[in-house]
Amino acid sequence: MTATATAPVAATTPVTATAPVTASVFWESRLYSDPSSAPAAADGPGAGRGWDAPLYDGIDDQLRDARSRLLRVSARAAYQEVLFGRAVLVDIRPAAQRAAEGEVAAHLAPLVVERNVLEWRFDPRSAARRPEAAFDTRVIVLCQEGYTSSLAADALLRLGIRRATDVVGGFRAWREAGLPVAA
Repeated sequence: MTATATAPVAATTPVTATAPVTASVFWESRLYSDPSSAPAAADGPGAGRGWDAPLYDGIDDQLRDARSRLLRVSARAAYQEVLFGRAVLVDIRPAAQRAAEGEVAAHLAPLVVERNVLEWRFDPRSAARRPEAAFDTRVIVLCQEGYTSSLAADALLRLGIRRATDVVGGFRAWREAGLPVAA
């Protein structure tokens, strides 16, 4: 079927083989993309930000915003903090990437917490939290190149883990600096 210039199909009109398909957005899509059709957010703690949440001019803008709140560290600085027990290093890379690119040496006790569960594992209020989870824990997030880790560390900051940050350049910078990696 092809799009035509006819009037939009109403939400109550079933689309059949004889009904024209239009370039209009179906009501299900509008529900999630049109602020005028969104339900009002509940008041009180935990209420969503809804359409008042920041909108970004692309991922680079979102990354700049996230990094504006971080005091990012070099791979060497992260190594020193972890070596002397001042921080927890959290590798958020997926298993396939760790297998292909390498891992931080085990004697540094890096925590492997894949990105999709990071907030639940480090939010002290979560039933799925790790024992290390606390609002004052120094969490240094590591990804492959230092992009995803910035967004992840910012998410932890927004949960109240005030000392969260990430490694500039990620695991690639770690390896290039000659820091310990798994054999």
